[in-house]
Amino acid sequence: MNLRLSLGMASNPRTWPILDGTVKADGIDLVPSIVHGSELFWRQLRFADFDVSEMSFSSLMMSMAHGDERWTGLPVFTTRNFFHTGMLIRKDAGINKPSDLKGKRVGVPEYQQTAALWIRGALQHEFGVEPKDMEFFMERTPSHSHGAATGFKAPEGVTVNQIPEDKSIGSMMLSGELDATLLYLVDPNLVDRSTADLWSHPDIAYLFPDRKAEGARYYNSTGLYPINHGMVVRRSIVDQEPWVMLNLLTAFQKAAKVADERRIEQTSYHAASGLISPEAAEALKKPMVTHGITANRKVLETATQYSFEQGLTSKLAKLEDIFGASTMEQ
Repeated sequence: MNLRLSLGMASNPRTWPILDGTVKADGIDLVPSIVHGSELFWRQLRFADFDVSEMSFSSLMMSMAHGDERWTGLPVFTTRNFFHTGMLIRKDAGINKPSDLKGKRVGVPEYQQTAALWIRGALQHEFGVEPKDMEFFMERTPSHSHGAATGFKAPEGVTVNQIPEDKSIGSMMLSGELDATLLYLVDPNLVDRSTADLWSHPDIAYLFPDRKAEGARYYNSTGLYPINHGMVVRRSIVDQEPWVMLNLLTAFQKAAKVADERRIEQTSYHAASGLISPEAAEALKKPMVTHGITANRKVLETATQYSFEQGLTSKLAKLEDIFGASTMEQ
């Protein structure tokens, strides 16, 4: 009889083969729920709703640093991005380059979230703008935030204000009460409340007008393709059934391969019709998401470094303390 485990995940092409049953984990029947990441992480950190779930890597490091032993990390990395290229600014705020963010009022859905960790790290290490140089305004409330479940306190020297519940990052960007925001979330869920379409508003612009060029520059400079979400498995299950870790990892590796094959198949149709160039078709064949510790050690260790530097964790986290022992050489 297979082991029945509940699964909480957001939906994206790399997880569809798991969610739709195309790929199954040996010996495991996964019962999936599709949940927005922002809400999912809050539910896991607060209520431990699912046996297996996607998880904010930053919040996982913080929860473990505060003694939360409910979870074992699984090195499956469902989302990655060059997050700093998505920063939004008000055109009248006098921000023409990253260094102009010094002294500015900056929104953030949740200070500790992984995307914000990476953005602050990029600002500090690439452009010389430290977190203490900005004044932050956080949207999520104490009752509906990852921070409430991980013991978040504003790092020493950093100002983090709570946005009133009758306002949001979106409304404060439009009113001029904020000069910029590290990132902006509008998908409906239980913890985020902004709804305004800032991207098409005439008063709002990207900090980096050519986002693709900045992403390429950052990658060539650092060699980093930032990881946002990993996964966790309930530790009590791992203790009783340690084999689930590699079985789950193998299943998600197969799912990533299926997603790559589907993308390549679709790409071939577009290339054959001339809708995309041969160069673009060739680039789209390259897998951008690889699971496991070995292929991602540099980016994971950079995230642990940023968490420590930014005062989110009191000591430098070790990967072997986060992830299951059987996955460390994968």
